[in-house]
Amino acid sequence: MLVVDDVAASRYAMGAVLRRAGHRVVDAASGRDALREVDVRLSEGDRFDVALVDVGLPDMSGFELCRRLKAAPRTATLPVVHFSAAVAPLDRCKGLDAGGEAYLTVPADPMEIQAVVRAALRGARKRGDAEQAARRLALLTEAIVTVQSARDVQELADAAAEGAARLTGTPAVVLVVGSQGRVYRGLPRGRALVVPPDEGADGTVVRLVNRLVEGRAGTRNVVVPAALWPPGYFRRGVRDDARLVLAPARDGGTSVCLATPAPSVHDLDPGDDDLLARLAQATALAAEPLLMYQIERHVALTLQHSFLPRPDTLPKLPGVDVEVRYVPASMEAEIGGDFYAALSTDAGALVAVGDVVGHSLDAATVMVELRHALRAYCIEDSDPGVLAARLDHMLQRYHPELTATLCLMLVDADAGRVRVANAGHIPPLLIGDGTAEYVDAAGPLLGLGLPRPEPAEFRLAAGQRLLMVTDGLIETRGTDLAVSLGRLRQAAAGAPEGLDTLCDLLLGCFADGREDDIAMLALQLR
Repeated sequence: MLVVDDVAASRYAMGAVLRRAGHRVVDAASGRDALREVDVRLSEGDRFDVALVDVGLPDMSGFELCRRLKAAPRTATLPVVHFSAAVAPLDRCKGLDAGGEAYLTVPADPMEIQAVVRAALRGARKRGDAEQAARRLALLTEAIVTVQSARDVQELADAAAEGAARLTGTPAVVLVVGSQGRVYRGLPRGRALVVPPDEGADGTVVRLVNRLVEGRAGTRNVVVPAALWPPGYFRRGVRDDARLVLAPARDGGTSVCLATPAPSVHDLDPGDDDLLARLAQATALAAEPLLMYQIERHVALTLQHSFLPRPDTLPKLPGVDVEVRYVPASMEAEIGGDFYAALSTDAGALVAVGDVVGHSLDAATVMVELRHALRAYCIEDSDPGVLAARLDHMLQRYHPELTATLCLMLVDADAGRVRVANAGHIPPLLIGDGTAEYVDAAGPLLGLGLPRPEPAEFRLAAGQRLLMVTDGLIETRGTDLAVSLGRLRQAAAGAPEGLDTLCDLLLGCFADGREDDIAMLALQLR
């Protein structure tokens, strides 16, 4: 208790009543002394529970002292009881308006003083509990928003662990167990897990989690004895009982486990279990589509890798050297429909780079269809204009909701002649001795059924290189495509000799952190 009165006898009398009731008392003779005592306590990590303030202080009124205390964030919740020997109704109003909780007329009966102090304490505790609950709900909301905005399962697990640690004020570990048996372990920021790798700790925990959630719906709270919980999950060298909050997802194959050290009886907060249950539930719901997306992405990547020939398995093209590159998008980005093709025909070397518009398993599947259709059509007629028209009709017939960009080139190495049909794609880049220019070839996207211009023709000289890329290499949000094309042209013009050097240089300059797939094909006359 803080008793503020400029009369020593009054301070002594008020303090004696409070001490008999079991309170610790600190007194002050002025408003400045009182503020100094408050600051000293706060600097030591302590605070007063109630301040009893005389209205008539020598340096400031008791009402002014109350206003200053209530205006400071660290003392805004400190209950203030005003007291005075001469009490007018106006003084009571001033005290309440200044933020005081009660007003005593002194001398007062000791029982009345104690009752007023108890009432002030009860009110302060209720307000403190409400504010604490509001803060914890705000933390929960923030954690759920972060979890729901996670771009992959690992980021989600880390966000959930950070939220659990902030809610409980203890170490936390989150395990997201996928239907394929894959385990994602999340930790709060800046914390490393102390688990010997040869103990198979995650496997032990996953078996335990699977037994606990088997055949159950909804969240479940379980305390696991330290003997059954792997050491090192929370603190180095300490075996803790573990409080687990388990939440199975709706798909039945995914479950989330939020693990924190089990609190002692003194530290137990009944609200913790409910808040952690809500966080676990939100994490399980958010994990389900992310895990499904990873499965879809894996299927799409498998499709692309299966049907795109590796650089070392490309067919030997007549009179032409070819180098290809394929870089899938980052794990946070969706899989696309980028592809390349290099085919040997009776009329020369047929090469292509294209991109099915969209990012999904459908786009990857249609990409495979386009490549196979191109391989089949070029057996009868390898002219780029004819092939572009046939692929356009194929898309309209079987995939009217999709479009694709495609650049086709037929290279007659003996004559040095190149025919180019471009369907909405980045035109080929012709690279000479320190120069680089885009070939003048354009046309509408595949799948629109629009009239197509005649293919462009030009001569390819010995030593010149042709480069075809998808827009994933250069397209950047907020940057005009013409600017990005200019940067690519400048970088290619200064590239050293060699097809592999050209490809690697451009990937090193542009590919880092890209959000789209990249397909690239470079060629020159042998």
